[in-house]
Amino acid sequence: MPGRMVAMSTVMRALLEARATCLADVELVASGERVLVRSDLTGTMQLYELVAGELVEKSALPDPVAAALYVPGSRRAVLEVDATGDERHQLYLLDLDRPAPARTRSDMEALTAAPEFGHHLAGVSPAGTVVAYVSNRRNGVDFDVWVCDLESRSHRALYTGGGWCMPSSGFSPDGRYVAVERPGDRPLDTDLLLVDTQSGESQVVLAHPDEAAQVRCPAWTGPDTCFVSSNVGRDRAAVVLCDLASGDTSTVPGVDGQWDALPITSTDGDVLLVVENRNGASALRLFDARSLREVGEVPLAEPGVVDPYAAAPPKLDLAGTRVFHSLTTPRRAADVWVGRVEGAPRQLTRSPALVTPLDLSPIETTEVAAFDGESIPLFVLRPPSLTQPAPLPVVVIVHGGPEAQATQIFNPVAQALARSGYGVVIPNVRGSTGYGKRYASLDDRTRRLDSVRDLASVHDWLATAGFDPRRAALWGGSYGGYMVLAGLAFQPELWAAGVDIVGISDLVTFLEHTADYRRAHREREYGSLTVDRPFLERASPLRSADRIGAPLFVVHGRNDPRVPVGEAEQLVARLSERGVRCELTVYEDEGHGLARLANRLDAYTRALAFLDSVLGRRPA
Repeated sequence: MPGRMVAMSTVMRALLEARATCLADVELVASGERVLVRSDLTGTMQLYELVAGELVEKSALPDPVAAALYVPGSRRAVLEVDATGDERHQLYLLDLDRPAPARTRSDMEALTAAPEFGHHLAGVSPAGTVVAYVSNRRNGVDFDVWVCDLESRSHRALYTGGGWCMPSSGFSPDGRYVAVERPGDRPLDTDLLLVDTQSGESQVVLAHPDEAAQVRCPAWTGPDTCFVSSNVGRDRAAVVLCDLASGDTSTVPGVDGQWDALPITSTDGDVLLVVENRNGASALRLFDARSLREVGEVPLAEPGVVDPYAAAPPKLDLAGTRVFHSLTTPRRAADVWVGRVEGAPRQLTRSPALVTPLDLSPIETTEVAAFDGESIPLFVLRPPSLTQPAPLPVVVIVHGGPEAQATQIFNPVAQALARSGYGVVIPNVRGSTGYGKRYASLDDRTRRLDSVRDLASVHDWLATAGFDPRRAALWGGSYGGYMVLAGLAFQPELWAAGVDIVGISDLVTFLEHTADYRRAHREREYGSLTVDRPFLERASPLRSADRIGAPLFVVHGRNDPRVPVGEAEQLVARLSERGVRCELTVYEDEGHGLARLANRLDAYTRALAFLDSVLGRRPA
């Protein structure tokens, strides 16, 4: 309730019970549009179709649906589903007109049936005849490009050039190419591959052999012309028009690298939509794709993010005037909207929430000076309408990645902390994306501990913002979990407690035991076991566990293929030997993170109660 303190567990439960609905796909048909969404109305992300303004359930599987696409010209969809968080996803064909939702995998047709390997949906051809995917089924390591013919159900490897190919923006409108993105030999280095679906020949768009750069997300405006997102030769990603036949390129005026930008085009290629990342919030701008004249900005219901992780990118309607998109904001979980340059955006889905947005905290944006003069962007949340004695206890939440960004999305943990009387600080320490590739590279390999030093700079600033630096805790997941452990180990005098979720305790054992297909990719960022082992050992919190004295709460998934559960177990064993308070909970049906609502409710309410007991939150 506004104006007074409420029980922390009640607050957390109410906020975690907020459901989210994300765009999965839009099929453009003459009579209008069909819209597929993924929603966690049942506690895990399942598939729904929007029919006459209502959500119709299409799946009720025991595991979440990671992605889904329509099969054009039919009433079918392709789904990507793993098992208990193992990330070895399989692909299934679902009849959307079946009378009841698919409750088991046997209710769908398996397009892949190799549970020892991973498969990720890379597109469905415009004619609805071919499904493209990437998979490591050839050798267990390299993610090649494969296609499945939906008539014969035959599979063939289309591209086997090595590396970890990842889905991009799917097929070209004529079905000639399928786009995938392939990491280069350096951190933050991505090649855009266009693979010919007939010959299997591939071409690299905007090759950049002499610099680390990212080229991504082709958006087609003709058979041989496309816009791409590229930071080749610049610090931030501009939108570049590429003529594949001549090799000519030109940058879209006004989208020249002030902010990272992604292009999307209408089906006929006449309209260009640019999605800009402005300090972790999205802006949508429409252009005439032929003249490159800006038409205007598409307003959002409130500042937030239109392409949250695991949601499909926005999509234009046939006329190129309306934009279908997900939107999540600091005070609202994700829902699906449609917007246009003129007129207010219209909400298509309304996910249930037990707490009204006005009762939640807005985000403040600021910057903090780092030890070397770099500026660290921060988001800050304060308790809403609470008469809490200053200075406030504070929780610093560190994002994962590390090649990622804390953005202006709905974070139920952050909001629960703020509503329970804590200050919340969410930094984008060096190494974060969204602020240029120079900033994102500042933590590569043997500069890893510079990002940890940024945590100390954040701590130095806390008192000036009205927070109590003596009651400051760290919270983070995945790489953010590593940062929690590193802060406690390397800055033990600063931090009073930590919450580590699927974090890395030892960079050496992590690289030795992570999934084979991930090791080479992660070594580009963290350093090589053969070349950089001495530094990896020095930067590992486990090797300095004797310095950790702050209480620690640890959460892990038994089936985590990225950061094996042994990372948590070995650290907890070491701390327990020394009598340090350390609580470990392992969820048997989870992988890298908590995908199930029941587990999130259990883990996060207990974690918040743990912080309350350690930091001594004072009631209003």
